[in-house]
Amino acid sequence: MGFGAMEILLVFLLVIFFFGAKKIPVIMKGVGSGIRNFKGELNKPEEVKSEETLDSPSDNDESY
Repeated sequence: MGFGAMEILLVFLLVIFFFGAKKIPVIMKGVGSGIRNFKGELNKPEEVKSEETLDSPSDNDESY
């Protein structure tokens, strides 16, 4: 059950109606930039764990 041509056309027309034809490239540029940043952060190696993780007591810590 995928999207047909009519559904895609309807969504495209609604986007043009709400945002205007001049705003679409700006919106798509922002979406692309966000996706690129997200993928970059996913592929970035995990550097140093945060101090909160390092300073939190472990489960077997009995120094209450």
